[in-house]
Amino acid sequence: DPRPPPLPRKQLQRAESLPEPRPRRGDPTPWASGTIYSIPPPHPHREDGGPSSIPPQDRPSWGLKKPLTKSQSLGEPVALTSPQKAPWPSPAELTFRTADRELGQLLESPAGVCGVLGGCQVATLARLAGRIQEELMGSEERQQLLQAELAGKSWAALGIPDLEPCCESGDAWYFRVGFAFEQTQLVLAAKVPKPCCTSLGVQSSLGVHCSIQRLIGRFTDRLPRELVLPGSPGEQSRSPSGEGPAHLATGPFVQVLISPEVPYQTLAGFVKASRGLHRTSPGHYERLACLLLLQVCMGLEHLWVQNVGQGDLRPENLLLVQCPCPPRSQQGKEASLGLSLPRLLISNFFKVKDKQRPCSTSQEQDWTKGLAAPPSPVADELNVGMLIYQILHVDISLENTLGFRSNRLPEIPSLSIYSTGLKRLAMLLLHRDPCKRVSIEQARSMLQVLLWGPRQELFAGSKKTLTLLRSWVEAKRTLLLLKFAENSAGAGASPGLEEWLCCQYFKEVTEHTLYHVTQALYA
Repeated sequence: DPRPPPLPRKQLQRAESLPEPRPRRGDPTPWASGTIYSIPPPHPHREDGGPSSIPPQDRPSWGLKKPLTKSQSLGEPVALTSPQKAPWPSPAELTFRTADRELGQLLESPAGVCGVLGGCQVATLARLAGRIQEELMGSEERQQLLQAELAGKSWAALGIPDLEPCCESGDAWYFRVGFAFEQTQLVLAAKVPKPCCTSLGVQSSLGVHCSIQRLIGRFTDRLPRELVLPGSPGEQSRSPSGEGPAHLATGPFVQVLISPEVPYQTLAGFVKASRGLHRTSPGHYERLACLLLLQVCMGLEHLWVQNVGQGDLRPENLLLVQCPCPPRSQQGKEASLGLSLPRLLISNFFKVKDKQRPCSTSQEQDWTKGLAAPPSPVADELNVGMLIYQILHVDISLENTLGFRSNRLPEIPSLSIYSTGLKRLAMLLLHRDPCKRVSIEQARSMLQVLLWGPRQELFAGSKKTLTLLRSWVEAKRTLLLLKFAENSAGAGASPGLEEWLCCQYFKEVTEHTLYHVTQALYA
């Protein structure tokens, strides 16, 4: 009989416990290169036999090792992977309808009840902030569709309801224009930059942010004869009405940028017109000043991430835009006083960090020597410090401040609970010693504390500790969410800009941040 076929040879799995090749001299250690080998190197021991005390930053983190696959050669380093997903849902995934079995597993997890509730609160605040931002800025998908629809359009596709500019900033004129989109008539802003002030190359790469002007279209065309730029030589004939498309374009060629946000005023105009409001309602006005300054700082932080600086940060270059729906908190006394909170937009980017503005004094040049060496936000810090004085109607000039004519900054009168904090912040932003000058990020945190706490009275009867600050954060998050729930049950306007700014604060703040900020603010 023929021999039976041979039995199949058993294939041995490659064991992960085989010795690894010794690294060559000069090769990075496994934990330094972000990977681990299947057998970790032995830990050194002290002479007394106990484990060595490796500094935390140098101690390798031994995560779950990924089994070797057939495509991996023996001895090849295995990439460090994240731990396996826990068998229970994360706090961000919890809802009121979560099954009790999963909820029970989560409550018995190492995080405990406090950790679960804290995670749920942060996740909820993040979702609320996202919804409010969409109400303020519009759907991102719809903005992209509108941008595609505007491509290739010019004055002929736009209606011009107003012949006069709705706003003039330091670098551009703005006209209200109409555009038909999805069976609705949208009102957009046509930005006509002033000569030598175009910043399209910088602005088109800044990304989307609530405090940064957004551009959704551009074209180059002759200025319609119905429109006259303020200060332009000569008079052009105007039609009786500007309704409908502007077909007759016989003026000079201009570059036109289209923005979905229509400004109605600059910060300079607002400050000039609000002197009386500041005297009669200092508390409401200075709270509004803190909210406007907070938007400036958040916009500058966004620019800083993009490696772009705003070297010409002046009130006449900051635009104010009406929010689509004022929040409930501004429908009462604030609205009657004309103190509704607008969105503030940074729109001037033609001066970036690689261009140094002229200095009027040698001392000012010493202060701003970091301007020409990115990434250094020195100019932003000084400008925001000056902005505080200008919003509070206190006369100040950068030359006098930097000229060492006086060892003291101008006095900010104490008119409200915000005055002392704003004075302290301005002093830290304009400090002569750069090492003692706070950054824009720190200024933003100080403004948030001024607006929403913790106030100094919290520490009047209790010593300031991390435990106290952690408990304060947890309590305020809970109360904020209860406020949203109560408001949603009643009739009224939707949450607006101030609520969005508040959500941004409480979804990110920690007790450690508060400890350092309150130390600087209440020193």
